[in-house]
Amino acid sequence: MSQHTISPEISFAPDHGGGTGRIWKVFILLSVLTVIELALGLAIYKIHKGEHPNASLVLAFKGIVCILTLFKAYYIVSVFMHLGDEIRNFIMTIIMPLTLFIWFIIAFLYEGNSWKELRNTDAGSKPNMEKVREAKEKEALKQGEKD
Repeated sequence: MSQHTISPEISFAPDHGGGTGRIWKVFILLSVLTVIELALGLAIYKIHKGEHPNASLVLAFKGIVCILTLFKAYYIVSVFMHLGDEIRNFIMTIIMPLTLFIWFIIAFLYEGNSWKELRNTDAGSKPNMEKVREAKEKEALKQGEKD
C-alpha cells in the first residue's frame, strides 16, 4: 500500500467560520486607518494654508498617507478577496505584474515631467528661424569687422 502525502502546492477552500467577528475587526481597523488618513490630509491642508508652510513636513505626511493607503489596499485584497488564503505562487502571479504596473506609472510620470521641463526651455523648443538668421548675420558682421 502506498502512502500519499499532501503537496504544499494544493490549495484548500478558505475557512469562513466566524466571519462576522473577523469582518468587524477588519471594519474597525480600516475605519481607524481612514480617520488617520483624513486627519493627516487636514493637517497637510492647514500647513499649506499657514503663513510658513514646511515643505518637508508636508512631504513626510504625504508619504505616511501613501503607506497607509497601500496597507489598506493590501489588507482589503488579503481579507475580502481571500488572496491571503492562497498559495505563494498564485499570490506572486498577481503581485509581480502589479509591481511592474506601478513601476510603469512611475516611469511614465517621470518621463512626462522630463518632457514638460524640456519643452519649457530653449533647448526643447523649435528654433525660431528669425532669431537664427539674426544670429548668423551678427556673426557675419563680427567676422567682417575682424577682417
